[in-house]
Amino acid sequence: MLSEQQIEEMMARVRKLELKAQRLVRESFSGEYRSSFRGQGLDFDEFREYQHGDEVRFIDWKVTARMNEPHVRKFHEERELAVMLAVDVSGSADYGSVKWSKREIAAEAAAILGFSALNNGDKVGLLLFADDTLLHIPPAKGKRHLLRMIREILVTHPKRAGTSIENACTALIRILKRRSLVFMISDFHADPLDKPLGKLARKHETLAIRIHDPLEAELPDAGKVVMLDQESGLQTRVNTSNLNLRMSYSKLTRRQHEGVTRILNKHGILSTLILTDQDPLPPLHQLFKKRTRVRSH
Repeated sequence: MLSEQQIEEMMARVRKLELKAQRLVRESFSGEYRSSFRGQGLDFDEFREYQHGDEVRFIDWKVTARMNEPHVRKFHEERELAVMLAVDVSGSADYGSVKWSKREIAAEAAAILGFSALNNGDKVGLLLFADDTLLHIPPAKGKRHLLRMIREILVTHPKRAGTSIENACTALIRILKRRSLVFMISDFHADPLDKPLGKLARKHETLAIRIHDPLEAELPDAGKVVMLDQESGLQTRVNTSNLNLRMSYSKLTRRQHEGVTRILNKHGILSTLILTDQDPLPPLHQLFKKRTRVRSH
């Protein structure tokens, strides 16, 4: 249970996130978001007389016969998207070897994405998960709504610390009734991934934001240390001065990273990597530019 002081400190962090995210969106991000993520289709607007250059397939023959002049159906783009932020708050989310934890970086990325979506007129929702789904906030508009979601990312802690991407994907498929845009924010240290992510990507456009800590890629030479698995609680004493151990560790983590990349690529899920010692804005820019290139082909 958090104390009043801890809650106040957490809310101060939320307010700082709000100011930073709004500034980033205002200065450089909103246009990138708008060009990358458009509506999911076309809505009928009105009929008008056929003009040279109009596509013949849009001619409405019933109206043409009634008016004795060729008329076409005019459409406007369906602008509003339902954006769902699916955020991993399992035990490993609280790990950070530098300044910020994965949870704090996830909250900052969610704030940037959320304010970008709201500025674009889109609704934003939240799914928090660990070994099971913890909280679902349906997509809606409004700054107060978004700030509540950011706060929940920071303060919600699971009773069981494990991670299940599978349960999160199942929940998203169940609760999202129309095709939506899903940002999955996690370190993706979970099994299974292949089938659950494949099912989700077939139902909804899915993008992966992978949050890692620098120490997860390479161990420093720090002598004998006790390593704690924050999800299983398992403690292991290791000698990090052992070069073979450090090389094996790096090889193992590289294989895990490459395995997740293969699964995401297999299902057409675009992704970006954010480190806990890194500003999340440049990787998100890269993700949006990648998405724009895919849409243009």
